[in-house]
Amino acid sequence: MTPSITDAAVTAAIAAIASESVKTEEKIQMLIEIAQGFQKKPKSAKDLRNAVSLYYRAYEMSGEDYPLLKARSQVGMAGALQSIPDVDSDLLLQAKVGYEEALPILQQLASSEEVAEAKMNLGLVLQSLVPFHLARITDSIQAYQEAVQIFTWERYPQEYAILHNNIAIAHISMSTTGKQQDLQQALAIETFEEALQHINLTDCPREYAMLQNNLGNTLQCLATDSVDYLLRAIAAYDEALKVRNLQNTPLEYANTIANKANALFKLPDNVEKPAIGNEQNLKQTRTYYQQAWTIFTKYKQVEQAEIVAQALQEVDQKIMNIQ
Repeated sequence: MTPSITDAAVTAAIAAIASESVKTEEKIQMLIEIAQGFQKKPKSAKDLRNAVSLYYRAYEMSGEDYPLLKARSQVGMAGALQSIPDVDSDLLLQAKVGYEEALPILQQLASSEEVAEAKMNLGLVLQSLVPFHLARITDSIQAYQEAVQIFTWERYPQEYAILHNNIAIAHISMSTTGKQQDLQQALAIETFEEALQHINLTDCPREYAMLQNNLGNTLQCLATDSVDYLLRAIAAYDEALKVRNLQNTPLEYANTIANKANALFKLPDNVEKPAIGNEQNLKQTRTYYQQAWTIFTKYKQVEQAEIVAQALQEVDQKIMNIQ
């Protein structure tokens, strides 16, 4: 079996730190940088596990002499651990501990941006642990809100957009009912709209599309008895589709047209005369679902393709009933 480039790089890194001519601080820096290389563009979970190994070697070498490098090794290790696909919570819990141990040191010795990035990632870990009942969503939101104090829209628009997106989704995910649920959804909409006051189509197209798409999804959740929310949701999807297209972002495009189809399925053709029905909207819904199904199937997104296929059956049945 031919060794992979990843294996060779790990071997080279270990050989380099064995050299007596390289200072300890430089060795630690080297390990962190190589680990970051694996982490940024992993080809498999093995790359991420190799990154964890290198970060751990850097962590051990740092000891008590290099506290900032030790904290950076912990943060890197936590980031790699949270990226490894896992069905249970073990790796996420390890990542949580890594961030929480590193943050006090970062707050003393690192830049405010480095601290904010760690808090942003801790927020993600906490949010991922909520379904396991191992973290509170309110703690996740607090971590995001602390990060956004540094990642302002003027200086860091991309991070600002992602943080607001995460805060809004955290509000939606709160397991509440009745008026409390309505409040959380309203807070989510407010969060999306606040971000969209500063994130525009020209300067941050990808983030703009993400926010508009997810705003549309949230508005749909509130559209149980109001076509106004449906119309606002469709307008948001149309804004997202100014960026997302079949050529450059096929999967994002498929997600948005499927979301728009969900809204059209419930919308009367004439909102002033809902009794007329929605045959035209149903036909457009079918077109969108069919296109989304084709894209999801092409890119082997099996679960999404199955969901859209089921939705297509419902549309076909409703069209048949009308005819």
